[in-house]
Amino acid sequence: MPATRETASKARQSFSEVLNRAAYGKERVVIERRGKRLAAVVPLEDLALLEELEDRIDLEDARKRLKERGSIPWSKVKKDLGL
Repeated sequence: MPATRETASKARQSFSEVLNRAAYGKERVVIERRGKRLAAVVPLEDLALLEELEDRIDLEDARKRLKERGSIPWSKVKKDLGL
C-alpha cells in the first residue's frame, strides 16, 4: 500500500491522528514540507522489518569482509594485544 502524504503543518496540527493512523490503521504517512519529503510515521511492524533487513545486510557484509580477509591466527591476535 502506498504511503499517504501530508504536509508538515497539517501533520503537526493532527499529530495524534497521524500516530493513530500508523499505530492502529497500519498506515504509512510521509510528512512533506514545501513539496519535499522530510520524514515518515510508520507502524512499528514496518520499523521492525526495516531493522531486521538492516541487520541481515550488516551480517552479510561482515561475512563477506571476513571471507575476503581470512582468519587471523590466535598468536597474532595475542601479540597485537600485548598478551
